[in-house]
Amino acid sequence: MSNAFLYLLTSSLLTTSVSSLAASEVTDSTKKANANVLRELPFSSKQDFEDATRGFIAPLPNNGVIKNDKNETVWDLSLYNFLKNQGPAPTTVNPSLWRQSQLLDQAGLFKIVDGLYQIRGADLSNMTIIEGTEGIIVIDPLVSKETAKAALELYYQNRPRKPIKAVIYTHSHIDHFGGVKGIISQADVDSGKIKVIAPKGFTEAALDENVMAGNAMGRRATYMYGNLLKPGPEGQVSSGLGLITSTGEATLILPTELISKTGQKMTVDGIDFEFLFAPGSEAPAEMLFFLPQFKALEAAEDATHNMHNLYTLRGAKVRDAKAWAHYLNQAIELFGPNIEVVFAQHHWPIWGHDRAIDFLEKQRDLYKYIHDQTLRLANQGYTMLEIAEMIQLPPALANEWYNRGYYGSLSHNAKAVYNFYLGWFDGNPSTLAQLPPVEASKKYVEYMGGPDAILAKAQQDYQKGNYRWAAQVLNHVVFADPSNKPAKDLLANTLEQLGYQAENGTWRNFYLTGAKELREGVNRNLPAPNPANSDMVAAMPTETFLDYLAIRLNGLKAAEHPLSFNLKFPDQNTEYLVQVKNGVLNYTKGKTSPLADATITVNRQDFNRLITGEAKGSDLLKDKKMTIEGNAEILTTFKSLLDHFEFWFNIVEPKPSFR
Repeated sequence: MSNAFLYLLTSSLLTTSVSSLAASEVTDSTKKANANVLRELPFSSKQDFEDATRGFIAPLPNNGVIKNDKNETVWDLSLYNFLKNQGPAPTTVNPSLWRQSQLLDQAGLFKIVDGLYQIRGADLSNMTIIEGTEGIIVIDPLVSKETAKAALELYYQNRPRKPIKAVIYTHSHIDHFGGVKGIISQADVDSGKIKVIAPKGFTEAALDENVMAGNAMGRRATYMYGNLLKPGPEGQVSSGLGLITSTGEATLILPTELISKTGQKMTVDGIDFEFLFAPGSEAPAEMLFFLPQFKALEAAEDATHNMHNLYTLRGAKVRDAKAWAHYLNQAIELFGPNIEVVFAQHHWPIWGHDRAIDFLEKQRDLYKYIHDQTLRLANQGYTMLEIAEMIQLPPALANEWYNRGYYGSLSHNAKAVYNFYLGWFDGNPSTLAQLPPVEASKKYVEYMGGPDAILAKAQQDYQKGNYRWAAQVLNHVVFADPSNKPAKDLLANTLEQLGYQAENGTWRNFYLTGAKELREGVNRNLPAPNPANSDMVAAMPTETFLDYLAIRLNGLKAAEHPLSFNLKFPDQNTEYLVQVKNGVLNYTKGKTSPLADATITVNRQDFNRLITGEAKGSDLLKDKKMTIEGNAEILTTFKSLLDHFEFWFNIVEPKPSFR
């Protein structure tokens, strides 16, 4: 997500849950900051608007409203009708982000070239369709099965209704595979009727990112994508990469064929593919490819109309900026002379050889510049925070709209490069063992003369437009005493002004969501997404599932209750020795022990249901779907050692256990 994403597993959130208390007035400082943007950037250029509407065939049906089988809305493009305002940007939105959001609002079915089509604006990402000899090939079926189904139907309403011959996942983020069961079935894949093609490492990366740290990522994603904010000029306007994530059912069908090296070629339904393997770029598993018949480069998510994330604010492994730039350079070297159009799985294409190459070169140089200059400054002794303030893009890169920081930012990308090479520690021993936020905040407040003195000074800084500093000091007051309503209100107002000024869509969403939760608190009555849902768990290799259970194991509690059991899956003809010892879960495939406390025999699917709570052990035993030899209470004991993750944890206020 693309960062979507993932993106992201906030799909249980319903648009009906958004609300907002009264926003603060736009200050003169914010108006001035946004007015400066209008003077600094080339707003007279309309090329992007021409490209974003080129090849338009048909709009999304039902005014862009897509519903699930329960008649619940999972996508509502009409919520963004405010972006159709052709007047100046509202003072509550950075004009550059407003422009980008208006471009993202161009939705429907589009022709890239004959035989190559895209559905845009039906989800965070694009779905691309290639017309083959006998059928079609679908690239990246969106986040949710409902939006994917609607996107495919829009295509069929305007093009021949040919069968799907293959689905391609360009990379391992959920907005590029989650809707797959809306367009094909597992049975079609199992029968060999449909191929599913992905880069090597896809399955491990998809499950690792969306499940292993999925609860924390999902909660932070509610901030990143602004799911809790009402769309509008004072709320969520877009994520910069796309408008927002859909809220339907995310699914997964595992790949049948993997791309493992650059130069690998494949012909699918008469269409030739030349692949560029790009692991560790925008996703741990990613690939680009060239389509010779169309003279088209599919850039996946490595070249889009924004500065992308080298580190995503929802949380993920830091990406390799040097490798990213290298892959784009490879694309130019391998395919450059023949490229006439570049398209990606977000945003709109670029047509024409010279424009396409210029775009690829400057996207390449964007990531290479951030990488090289961050390390230049790091090697001069500057720290991560210092580098983020010092680094500047040269005009040749900064003045290209597709290099603007709508999704990634120069600040947090420079920090990502520093962290990639040097980690979190800046080398100063004073920062080696800093106090945790609540304890440190109490000392800051004490040293600064108490909360009233801080509030008075912060109000002065607020009036002067010193919002970054005001937010920093007010955060200490809130963490020292979360019942201090004047501090929370002033911090909320401060974050709001920072949001109104932000060019970056995700920064805006973080600021405004933080303001919302400071004013309203965390709504723990909202539905909580489950990263380890039944579809994800069913797709997990058993080793991955056991690794996930090891993460849920409460170490100190488990250290007092060592246990072991043989786990046999007759349907898979596999067995494991599972041991909990020293507060750690370890397992060995293909091994059992006569000394184990019990032997559990159960089909993998039923074991999944047992662990996820969809089935009771007593029922499985009664129905003879499971047998336990030895300690009959082994599963009850084991499950009691597993933590259940609370999704709606505090972010802008301290966790209860630290108060």
